Amino acid sequence: MGLVKRITRSRAVQEAMGFLVAGYLKLVQRTNRFVMEPADAYDRIEMPVIAAMWHGQHFMIHFAKRPQDRAASLVSRSGDGEFNAIALRHLGVRAIRGSGARGRDIRKKGGAQALRAMLRALSEGEMVVMTADIPKISRVCGLGIVTLAQLSGRPIVPVAVVTSRRIDFKSWDRASIGLPFGRGAIVMGEPVPVPRDADDHALERLRQSVEQELDRVHERAYALVGSRDPGAKASPMLAEGSRA
Repeated sequence: MGLVKRITRSRAVQEAMGFLVAGYLKLVQRTNRFVMEPADAYDRIEMPVIAAMWHGQHFMIHFAKRPQDRAASLVSRSGDGEFNAIALRHLGVRAIRGSGARGRDIRKKGGAQALRAMLRALSEGEMVVMTADIPKISRVCGLGIVTLAQLSGRPIVPVAVVTSRRIDFKSWDRASIGLPFGRGAIVMGEPVPVPRDADDHALERLRQSVEQELDRVHERAYALVGSRDPGAKASPMLAEGSRA
């Protein structure tokens, strides 16, 4: 296993894997018939924005980007992150290497450098794409993305991208990757602005707003392709019934 790990972490292998994954995703994008909701989504926002996604959507989120939009995405510094960064490069998305905090604030636990890089990207007109989840805790929005919006003055736009034909993984983030020759949906939520003078109470309320809007756009995107979100939270009514 050690030898396999060393081989897969080698630069040449990662470059090849990143190139192949990017090529595959381009094929998926070209061969699916996508609908965008709302149809005038980009007319409703002023770029650059902070595009928020749930972690399991990270394979296909770039499908929502227009060709003319410059974009950067936060990617971890791990070996797997290196492979993702290479794939993103081939897809026209610049990688910002760094890690968010497992908890409340991206400024803690090594995320400060990445935060500065994202603030610089936004100030220079680049859209920033960022997972909203707390690391390893699926579909629970952390304060990191809200902090970025507060400091940058740029709104958060929740985004979901799904396809009718796909592989759903049984990973912690319920990741999905599309298959060719199907239908796709791109749903963009209402922008969530974060005032610079927001206090802790307001930040928590806005964090909840981002989480709820991300859940909503994912539910809608899956409905548009005639499916159900495999990573959706259990409804309170179902949870109550299961305890009865």
